[in-house]
Amino acid sequence: MPESQATATAQEQRLELISRLADAGTEPSAADLGQLRASHPADLADIIEQLPSEPRLRAVHLLGEDLPADSLASLSRRVLDQVASAIDPGLLARLTGELETDDAAYVLECLDETRRARLLKEMPASEAELARQALEFQADSAGRIMQRDYVAIPSYWTIGQVIDHLRDSPDVPDEFYALFVVGARHTPVGTIPLHRAMRTHRDVRVADIMTRDPKVVQVNADREDVAFVFDQYELTSAPVVDAQNRLIGMVTVDDVVDVIQEEASEDMMRLAGVGPEHDIYTAAVQTARNRFNWLLINLFTAFLASAAIAVFASTIEQVVALAVLMPIVASMGGNAGMQTLTVAVRAIATRELTPANAARVLGKEVLVGLCNGVAFAVLTGLGAGLWFSSVPIGLVIGAAMIFNMVVAGLFGALVPMMLERARVDPAHGAAVILTTVTDVVGFFAFLGLAQLTLL
Repeated sequence: MPESQATATAQEQRLELISRLADAGTEPSAADLGQLRASHPADLADIIEQLPSEPRLRAVHLLGEDLPADSLASLSRRVLDQVASAIDPGLLARLTGELETDDAAYVLECLDETRRARLLKEMPASEAELARQALEFQADSAGRIMQRDYVAIPSYWTIGQVIDHLRDSPDVPDEFYALFVVGARHTPVGTIPLHRAMRTHRDVRVADIMTRDPKVVQVNADREDVAFVFDQYELTSAPVVDAQNRLIGMVTVDDVVDVIQEEASEDMMRLAGVGPEHDIYTAAVQTARNRFNWLLINLFTAFLASAAIAVFASTIEQVVALAVLMPIVASMGGNAGMQTLTVAVRAIATRELTPANAARVLGKEVLVGLCNGVAFAVLTGLGAGLWFSSVPIGLVIGAAMIFNMVVAGLFGALVPMMLERARVDPAHGAAVILTTVTDVVGFFAFLGLAQLTLL
């Protein structure tokens, strides 16, 4: 069976299982429990998340000791808090202790302070101490996503000594991609990809094959900066150092992928005015309450646009066609601006848009707005002129289209730049500001030109 077909079949089976478990009046069969236990931890987390509250807790209870620790780390914060409350404290402590330090910290930070303190007491002392240290770092820092287990070796060892160490030492992590070469003060001086070490003869010295001046991550660095470094230099892992440049952990690519996905999701949700902590499983009343504030702001900006229209109320009364055509100018400006805004927010996130090239990018977006404005001015002008048998109306809407498309391109790039300079997430609030600008400018341009030329 082709891999894609097998994946689709597995997904169908999961959906079937979810449907059966979601039926509150039906107890899971032995086959259902067997399928749950056989699921990959990430797939099991998906199943648990998609279940309604009561069946979810019942499924977690029935899994008991068979619940994989990695499934906890794959759950969203909201679901994890509920699931953790349904698990025996001793079992939860054991499962959390089995996780990598960064995943254990994620589980702990999703709990309230009382349950977090109780869980730390239940965990093995060494794992609990590492988790406490991880929680001391800022939530968005490299310290929160780093693992404390890594392989550090001196530069004077031979590859044979390294291999023997990896085989015999009980402290070697379960998964790692590189060996970190350290100097006298435990500072990283080089790295060796694991594949290079395995292909090198035993008598070759580490110093002879290591990559010098490795890319290191400061423990307090923002995790977005860490993701940028991984993307820029195509890393699979990187050493994490403290303020004294001493090696204290490592960040691996799987953690960075999670960061990239979370940041992309947050930007997407914020552009739409939706909180990043909410998803499709959040209760309807809570979802409505969370979206209310943003919609209230939009209502206020809509009144600003209406106020712009009210200024020209007498003009609209005399030329009714203007009321029919107004939404076209505002809509085209808004959509063109959102295109530019999306590209600009993404460019800022990937460090492609910087103060050094900001003027050039603004100039380009204005030119793009002008080109599209002229093209759509011709189309809209011809359409409106034929529709209302009026050349002046066609000329007015065409001119307004050009002006608003240029403004949309300018502010679509300028707004996120200004928010970034003000140290505000460019994705947060940019859309509503841009929509207000394009609506107000579009209405003023169209109706103002109409008042000057048609009356």
